[in-house]
Amino acid sequence: MSMPTPAANPAATALPVGGRPRILVAEDEPGIADTVQYVLRSDGFSPVWCATAGAALAAFAAEPPALAILDIGLPDMNGFELFRRLQALPGAAAVPIVFLTARTDEIDRVVGLELGADDYIAKPFSPRELVARVRGILRRSQRAGSPAVPAGLPAAGAVVAGPAASVLPFVVDDERLQIRYYGRVLELSRYEFGLLRLLVQRPGRVFSREELLDRVWGGDSESLDRTVDAHVKTVRAKLRAVAPEVEAIRTHRGTGYALHEDLPSAAALVP
Repeated sequence: MSMPTPAANPAATALPVGGRPRILVAEDEPGIADTVQYVLRSDGFSPVWCATAGAALAAFAAEPPALAILDIGLPDMNGFELFRRLQALPGAAAVPIVFLTARTDEIDRVVGLELGADDYIAKPFSPRELVARVRGILRRSQRAGSPAVPAGLPAAGAVVAGPAASVLPFVVDDERLQIRYYGRVLELSRYEFGLLRLLVQRPGRVFSREELLDRVWGGDSESLDRTVDAHVKTVRAKLRAVAPEVEAIRTHRGTGYALHEDLPSAAALVP
């Protein structure tokens, strides 16, 4: 199988051709980038190759892609740090992220999942498997209607929490993909948003890991139970940063997770 010659300027952006989904590829090895671009283009996508993290940030800021594939070992910035910086850009919450790396240690995979990545693929990899995973992630996002939002839940802007209070702890805004906690907007990845949104809509209801995987990640997800635990851990940390004394998410050992039914009002937190 012959491969196309890499573009002269790997930092250049590319617009979708004929409505093809635009895929950002941040990879510093031309041979691997070539292969990824070839299989993506052959399968109906419009790949945009960036050889550095700086170029990827610029391309993403110019036009958020449908999905981004990030190599962890980029020359100018660690892929995990690139992920964090991308998350601060407008529209980032709606963009699935896949890590691509030669590092196979479990700790690297866990770090990537805890950050909120959608998948983690180790080199060497099958190009066709990569494309299949890209399609699966995009299909789950489209089926949800908006990133990581389970179907059949209350409308946008719903205010939900425990007992009635002067200021209730959670406000969910589906249009902005935001959740406010005691008046502060939480910086959530797309799956953190979906996970917390589901728990918030049913205070006290215990969701098993299997249910959470099915309703937030999608029934055909290859994610594992540990993915749920990692995301719950990061969501808890973000909630504690707002209200350190409140334990909003309860662990039911051997079963799953639930939102605490009796969260205090904002007024109760004032010394």
